[in-house]
Amino acid sequence: MINPAKIEAPLPKGVTDFLPEKADKIGYIEGKIRRVFELWGFRRIITPLLEFHDVMALGMGDDLKERAFRFDDRQSGRLLAIPPDVTPQVARIVATRMQGYPLPHRLYYNGRVLRHAEIQSGRNREIFQAGVELIGLDSPEADAEMVAMAVEALQGLGLDSFKVDLGQVEFFRGVMASSGLAAPAQRLLQEAIAKKDASAVRGILEQEPVADAVKEEIALLPRLFGGREVLAEAARVAGNDRSKRALDNIARVLDILDIYGVSDYLSIDLGEIRGLDYHTGLTFEGFVGGLGEPVCGGGRYDDLTAKYGFNAPATGFAFNILALLSALERRPELEASKTRDFLLFNLKEDRREVLEIAQCLRRRGFTTARDIIRRDFDNSLAYAARMNILRMMVIGGDYCGDDEVYVVRVADRQGIKIKKSELFREEFALNIES
Repeated sequence: MINPAKIEAPLPKGVTDFLPEKADKIGYIEGKIRRVFELWGFRRIITPLLEFHDVMALGMGDDLKERAFRFDDRQSGRLLAIPPDVTPQVARIVATRMQGYPLPHRLYYNGRVLRHAEIQSGRNREIFQAGVELIGLDSPEADAEMVAMAVEALQGLGLDSFKVDLGQVEFFRGVMASSGLAAPAQRLLQEAIAKKDASAVRGILEQEPVADAVKEEIALLPRLFGGREVLAEAARVAGNDRSKRALDNIARVLDILDIYGVSDYLSIDLGEIRGLDYHTGLTFEGFVGGLGEPVCGGGRYDDLTAKYGFNAPATGFAFNILALLSALERRPELEASKTRDFLLFNLKEDRREVLEIAQCLRRRGFTTARDIIRRDFDNSLAYAARMNILRMMVIGGDYCGDDEVYVVRVADRQGIKIKKSELFREEFALNIES
């Protein structure tokens, strides 16, 4: 039995308690993103925390299967899984529960997933996600919509030093499929290209009996990063139709993104092949300056719903909320999200008036808490400061007349008297700000 006095680290590694200040910031980020999703016509879906592992596995590649948390279900005797990714869940729901709905499906979600992570990596095992899935459209415009929406959400969060890297998994797959390389060599090259290790790529190719043109095409992959000139460079060496079609797809998506006016935030990375196994076309990741991990990512996955019996093209992406929290941690608007408006300090014996004032303020949209504990003015003000409450409103006592309240700004203890009748007027908010 655990002795409570001995507990030093009560949580498993890779998960975290979020106290109110940080939880408020997470809620602020999620709310901003959710608003963008809804403005683009997406509707919320809520997925379950548990799935049967064999059903979940239909939509997961080997990497996700290995990272899923699994355990036995005492009721059914079957193996259960905590989903490591929401997209396969949405694919299952669309395929099995929503066939009577007209296409396309525009769905969004907020949720958490669990993934096994190497202990030494220091990565979170619990991932907070907010994402969208657009199912039923095989169109460059659908791909462009995902990218434009990601840019709009990042802008809405006040970020400006960010980039969205566009990739195309079919370009890489076309190169590999036409190369004549054996599977083991392809796996080694994929690992080296994913790490952008050009010297390792050359070393592997030197050992392989393939044409020089093939070696040039593959050796170029880690360096195919930049602006639109990358497409011309890739087209110069692309020797197969599959890769050429992938380049044409990116070009068409970029033309649509020009209309959205987001091209300044975009770059192209044809050597980016770290997407999930189910991706089938255009992929992208969003990066914020100074942060070493992507804040969002996704792409096309046309074969996923078919694994659950419903063949439909699809694309989508998700934000990593905790990565965004790291990028935004000290921004004023995020700091402001953890504040509350009023603490009511009642010096009267009767509580009726203070409760009526509290109801009035809440109806006006002000967050309002009452300091029910009996304490003096200074201690109540100190409590308000600790709880990130902006103002304390005093009712009764010597601070104001019977027809007034006394509003104190917690940060500098500056106060003003306000007529109680003013609380019901539109000008009240302006008066307390002045």
